[in-house]
Amino acid sequence: MLLHGVNSDTGITIDAPTYPGLDQFKLDQSDLLWNTMSELRVYKTDAEIEAIRWANQVSSKAHVEVMHAIKPGLYEYQLESVFMHYCYAKGGARHVCYTCVNASGPNASILHYGHAGAANTRKIQDGDMCMFDMGSEYCGYGADISCSFPANGKFTADQKAIYEAVLDANRRVLNSAKPGDCWVEMQYLAERVLLSHLKNLGFLRGDMQGMQQDRLIGLFMPHGLGHLLGVDTHDAGGYLPDCPTRPEGTGVCNLRTARVLQPRMVLTIEPGIYFIASVLEPAFQDEKLKKYLVEDKIRAFFLIWGS
Repeated sequence: MLLHGVNSDTGITIDAPTYPGLDQFKLDQSDLLWNTMSELRVYKTDAEIEAIRWANQVSSKAHVEVMHAIKPGLYEYQLESVFMHYCYAKGGARHVCYTCVNASGPNASILHYGHAGAANTRKIQDGDMCMFDMGSEYCGYGADISCSFPANGKFTADQKAIYEAVLDANRRVLNSAKPGDCWVEMQYLAERVLLSHLKNLGFLRGDMQGMQQDRLIGLFMPHGLGHLLGVDTHDAGGYLPDCPTRPEGTGVCNLRTARVLQPRMVLTIEPGIYFIASVLEPAFQDEKLKKYLVEDKIRAFFLIWGS
């Protein structure tokens, strides 16, 4: 039996190993081993949960250390360095679980900013909002923590309003999610909370039910609510053959899993609001969507906010 299959999160195919003389053996070429191993990774043991908890505790404290260190004039990569040093020096976590995202100002509207093509190189400005997404790895298990805060330590009224909208969605899901709940329904809960805040803040107008039916939230949160966490940042097992299929619709189609929540699963809860010009500009011309959008209000937030 050889391990091979397709990672439903990344779409990457893992090919079965080959070596001279392999054809002398009776081989099982099915994806049985892949699916079995992936399913095992969904449910964590006590030891695995303890490793994940430690990685997240260390990472949380490292994020706070970054908040103490930040000031306008520093470069994004300098705060990445503060985070990585703290995780290793104070928590024994030698590696990060993924490339650190240290996005300031307009960079905060770039999903997964910080990679080699955009390597946390911007100088942080007074008045910037920072969206830092960083997590340590401990004993092979990872953390994944995203947080937004003002570089100068003081929220403007607009910054505070958007921050609190995202925080409300996070807490509503955190307080609602329990074994037996469908993760897709948790996505929809977060969407309702975010849309309600955006409407109350004057970014949107019209019928809330219509907004959800027309998948308006995908303009402001172009990713899923969260994902399984473990050995990989986006851990295996999201869409196995016996699992619910990927939901359709803008935004929700990006969910990393549609499974029913069960004990010993570990998932992140990461709602967000982004003002991405390249996403919103076409919507201003879309007959179905533009009726909901307060264009002038939204344009005022281009290039200055990401959460």
